[in-house]
Amino acid sequence: MSGEEKDEGDRQGIQSIEVGVPLLRVLADHGAPMMLRDLAAAAGMPAAKAHRYLVSFLRTGLATQDSHSGRYDLGHFALELGLASLARLDAVRVATPILDALGEQIGETVALAVWGNMGPTIVRWVDSRRPVSVNLRTGAVMPLLHSAIGLCFVSFLDSPLLLRRVEEELLINARGEDARAPISRTQLDALIADFRRHGMSRVVGSVIPGINAFCAPAFDHEGKMALAITGLGPAGLFPPDWNSPMAQAIASAAKDISRRLGWRSSATRADV
Repeated sequence: MSGEEKDEGDRQGIQSIEVGVPLLRVLADHGAPMMLRDLAAAAGMPAAKAHRYLVSFLRTGLATQDSHSGRYDLGHFALELGLASLARLDAVRVATPILDALGEQIGETVALAVWGNMGPTIVRWVDSRRPVSVNLRTGAVMPLLHSAIGLCFVSFLDSPLLLRRVEEELLINARGEDARAPISRTQLDALIADFRRHGMSRVVGSVIPGINAFCAPAFDHEGKMALAITGLGPAGLFPPDWNSPMAQAIASAAKDISRRLGWRSSATRADV
């Protein structure tokens, strides 16, 4: 048996792959591009050894390297693998036909999002029949505090990572770097209370000027938020009223998904 193979009883594997995978795990957990020395240290291997693995990861698309900073990050193939895995989740399979039906019903762009390693991640995107200039697609990670999808997760998902991300974004907003989002805890708490009262989140021209959006949570059999379903469209055709047909259709679709996932009662969560 060559040094590349690892024998565990009747099962053989490629040991070099198992040695290199921790580098990808560190990149996934870190949530931002990393320098070689930091990446190697976090993975517990010498920098020279880590570099050899990263060269192969770059060639296969599992990793990418910024030409200016030299920092490494997950590559396009890693994203494709992650999206393929997310798409195989039961919740996404259950929600997909409901999403398609919602798009037909309201005639606007609709999407599904789940909470991923990087935050709220779009896993299904269905364009409206009418051309709409929206630079978002499957795989996009949405901002927490000024997108309907992000605010839906902030309002209804229990996650320690989400809590940390919220505090980080509030600090950034307090410095005036993003005027679209809440700049204080008080403002955010008021939004969350409003969204929980209506059972869904809303933004009016926040992420994309002239585009309104609603987003509703779907819960699993334990009452935990499993995913978010959203609809968006031009302000002139997509009114921001809570009782509008668009908003009600999105809320109904979310409830349908929740029922199919085994949810039978109102899901509540502690304050963020």
